Amino acid sequence: MRRREFIAGLGSAVAWPVVARAQQSDRVRRIGVLVPYKENDPDAKAQLSALKQALAELGWADGRNMQMDVRWAAGDVDRMRVFAKELVGLQPDVIFASNTPVTAALQRETRTIPIVFVVVSDPVGEGFVAGLPHPGGNLTGFIFTEAEMAGKSLELLTEIAPGVKRVASMFNPDTAPGGGSYYLPKFEAAARSLKVVPITAPVRSDAEIEAVITTLGREPRGGVVVMPESFLLVHRAPIILLAARNNVPAVYWYAVNVKDGGLLSYGPNVPDIFRRSASYVDRILRGEKPAELPVQVPTKFEMVVNLKTAKALGLTVPQSILLRTDEVIE
Repeated sequence: MRRREFIAGLGSAVAWPVVARAQQSDRVRRIGVLVPYKENDPDAKAQLSALKQALAELGWADGRNMQMDVRWAAGDVDRMRVFAKELVGLQPDVIFASNTPVTAALQRETRTIPIVFVVVSDPVGEGFVAGLPHPGGNLTGFIFTEAEMAGKSLELLTEIAPGVKRVASMFNPDTAPGGGSYYLPKFEAAARSLKVVPITAPVRSDAEIEAVITTLGREPRGGVVVMPESFLLVHRAPIILLAARNNVPAVYWYAVNVKDGGLLSYGPNVPDIFRRSASYVDRILRGEKPAELPVQVPTKFEMVVNLKTAKALGLTVPQSILLRTDEVIE
């Protein structure tokens, strides 16, 4: 079944009687949380706050009837695995997993403790669920985006920087969905349609990030699409700095990249996904099974553009983009 074919039926699936919410157990429930970012990342902290606030609105207060054990992996796959084992060992009532490698690490450790994932792009392909309407196991959650978005990102790059002729798809094979293969076919198909030369650019370190962007900047008309995954988000500062220094226009999926100085972003609103996911944590704590909770798709997208960065790159942001932008950074 295609993802959008079951969206209409989610309204009834998400509903939960008010009277049931009022029925609290005296037992303190334990929620494990594994986050792939640095603990001092303000954007990641805001996402976690959105989850906590939404849980509080559903009757779950940290320190009163709920204990939240949070681990921060700082974009390191090895840390994700260590913390996954540690959290499972605590035997929580439910585990909240943010992104694909985090969810994979947790799935390796338990097939019984309920897991609610967010910011996962291909849960069926990754083997997390049997299907979107009927997950069938101990995992369910909220998809980040579909592979077609890679083509959309490239279209936006050619729209805001019409001179680009060579564009790299940058990703870390250790943390990107499908090792990077999930987005590449759509990216390459869009490149053929737009008559742009696609470049596959796997990176695993700041040095490799620098090599890719510096090479793109050595000749005019180079650009980069920064794929959505935790390693590149954790390492966004050097990416933004190198793109500016080498005069390379870049498009991102997370708004925080543009707020930190990047050119343009388009993608799902991540805090909104975190807020929505609280409903599934709540329902599992009250006895429902993840196998019966359909995987949901994003409902709120946002585009952010940085005019200062565009000017520094010698670009004029077209009206077609400005009219669609949710936030303009001066």
